[in-house]
Amino acid sequence: MTASLKAIDGSADLPALMNELAARARTAARTLSLASPDQKNRALEAMERAIRANAPAILSANAEDTAEVRATGATAAFIDRLTLTQARIDAMADGIATVREIPDPVGVVTDSWQRPNGMVIERVRVPLGVVAVIFESRPNVAADAGVLCLKSGNAVILRGGSDSFRSCRAIHDCLVQGLREAGLPEASITLVPTRDRAAVGLLLTGLNGSIDVIVPRGGKSLVARVEAEARVPVFAHLEGVNHVYVDHAANLEMAKKIVLNAKMRRPGVCGAAETLLVDRAGAAANLKPLVEMLLDAGCEVRGDEVVQRSDRRVKPASEEDWDTEYEDAIITAKVVDGVDEAIAHIHKHGSHHTDAIVTEDAKAAHKFLNEVDSAIVLHNASTQFADGGEFGFGAEIGIATGKFHARGPVGAEQLTSFKYRVHGTGQTRP
Repeated sequence: MTASLKAIDGSADLPALMNELAARARTAARTLSLASPDQKNRALEAMERAIRANAPAILSANAEDTAEVRATGATAAFIDRLTLTQARIDAMADGIATVREIPDPVGVVTDSWQRPNGMVIERVRVPLGVVAVIFESRPNVAADAGVLCLKSGNAVILRGGSDSFRSCRAIHDCLVQGLREAGLPEASITLVPTRDRAAVGLLLTGLNGSIDVIVPRGGKSLVARVEAEARVPVFAHLEGVNHVYVDHAANLEMAKKIVLNAKMRRPGVCGAAETLLVDRAGAAANLKPLVEMLLDAGCEVRGDEVVQRSDRRVKPASEEDWDTEYEDAIITAKVVDGVDEAIAHIHKHGSHHTDAIVTEDAKAAHKFLNEVDSAIVLHNASTQFADGGEFGFGAEIGIATGKFHARGPVGAEQLTSFKYRVHGTGQTRP
């Protein structure tokens, strides 16, 4: 579209462009809300094919993005979040295939009952409308958000970070190709065509009522800005200050595997563990092997006094460390007096994202899973499973840490609301 091309070179009026994009998305949302599951699935199938076929073009665009960011001295974790590989593109396409296969949530009757006067009331799932997704660095979010919103009958406006601009544009081209092949409006998945940061502020206004919900997916500063300025509802995705608590009844070899994976598989993702808590009753056997393993794997460990004594390479932890999402190969470690103190520490310093316990004690596991107030709690599994794909959703828009109906991985079902359909036979209210 001409307006989009002008916006890229900065010569268009940005507010007018954004309002035009939002109006088109609103019109597309009405069409999508009535689209059949078959038509949406045809679009998803075509998108998957396009992603696979255009992998070289996506990788080329991503290489330009990463080269530009690398020149700025960005951290290794940031570059990892930005970088696409053939394996990650394959996973993106596989995720689209999974989303295609899950049941269509739109129109599902979740409950039905009859009143004494004979009226039948149904609660039925409906799309939210237009979703704006504001994200940073990870270009695969463009595909995840696009296909999940399509599956759930929502139009979506994507505003990726300036660092992933080329990558997102290459992915978006594939999504639009799928929409086109299925005969759905191209505005169903809209990519904001400018790096201008003012576009974010305009999205937060709701663009004259065209946007129904905003999903921020990025760092703490982005989420804080969205929550402070947004004039429409927000599915908050706070930082992942995640914990692994190793109970005295843990299997040490299992604990080592889980802790290493939780921290070092991909230190820059939101599901990475940032704090290791070790039960004092098992510290004599468990603490030193866990700390040595992390240090030997290249992870910096910042600990309390007991942890510092376990290995001279451990650095002292500051008060700020316990509240920090490092997004890097750094972890804090602390010895606690049992599961109660572990839960208290998590409630004080956690972000309600993802926390895990490693133990063979069913009672301790039950207590932890029941009392830790996080969107995802795990027993004997890595925090890196905090991912919609791993939950069988195919993809996710983010991990919602608030307490709206969407909590944890936000998939297609979580992107619907509901309405009531009432069937009468002429009833009137006395």
